[in-house]
Amino acid sequence: MANGQWYPPEWPDRIRALADGTLTPVSPKRAATVLLLKDTEAGPAVHMLRRRASMAFAGGAYAYPGGGVDPRDDDTRIRWAGPPRASWAERLGVDEAGAQAIVCAAVRETYEEAGVLLAGPDPDSVVGDTTGDDWEADRAALVAREQSFAEFLHRRGLVLRSDLLGAWARWITPEFESRRYDTWFFAAVLPAGQRTRNASTEADRTVWIRPAEAAAGYDRGELLMMPPTIAALRELLPYGTAAEALAAAAARDLTPVQATARLRDGEIVLSWPGHEEFTKHVPSSSAPADATGGGRA
Repeated sequence: MANGQWYPPEWPDRIRALADGTLTPVSPKRAATVLLLKDTEAGPAVHMLRRRASMAFAGGAYAYPGGGVDPRDDDTRIRWAGPPRASWAERLGVDEAGAQAIVCAAVRETYEEAGVLLAGPDPDSVVGDTTGDDWEADRAALVAREQSFAEFLHRRGLVLRSDLLGAWARWITPEFESRRYDTWFFAAVLPAGQRTRNASTEADRTVWIRPAEAAAGYDRGELLMMPPTIAALRELLPYGTAAEALAAAAARDLTPVQATARLRDGEIVLSWPGHEEFTKHVPSSSAPADATGGGRA
């Protein structure tokens, strides 16, 4: 029985076009996504959303809150708690401005899409309930890009709690995909007093689900997911609490995962190094000799 691996039918043609030089890869945009966790009686659960079927990219697939970096967040000195920007820059493999923008994206997108805000009035606290009308107006302004996240934090007098995030993984979309992202994955624990909601216009469903349950749904072909999404679920399986998973993030390898596509015995073999379960064999009498790329959440 087929599993729920997302695989666009146009990929083989795009792989051939990339190899023969008729397709020019687009540059990947920086992005961030967050594995938001909470404890339940049955173990940790992760917050997931289902992308609307009408979405041009990965429609119908389950994913985590996330989105692109806003360049406006890379050069504004915001109030910051947790590891300094230099430490984040080293961890993420970028400069300090880029690190701030990526961390801001992770926190902003979690607020935009799940209504959860990893920030507080001081370095040792987080805001409580964010479901009031004034908070919703601010969230809508962020979604519409009417204000940057740095501007929002400054006006609210909030400190970004980077210490509540742990860098988990990094995946890059294949070169043959028309929409490309260089995505950093983060883990975070749902702050006490806050609650999630479906605040995203891109999702038609949200759910708290145990990683083992979600992975089983994928294996049965019931839940559609991109490789980075199901990979993260399997990586969460060993941990008995949300805090254990967050603590484990510090030791995780952030080497980017990039796909390769090769011709072997008359077929295209598409694979993600280190993640053999995602390998695809596509019959092709005119497959390219070699093409490379990566994966995205």
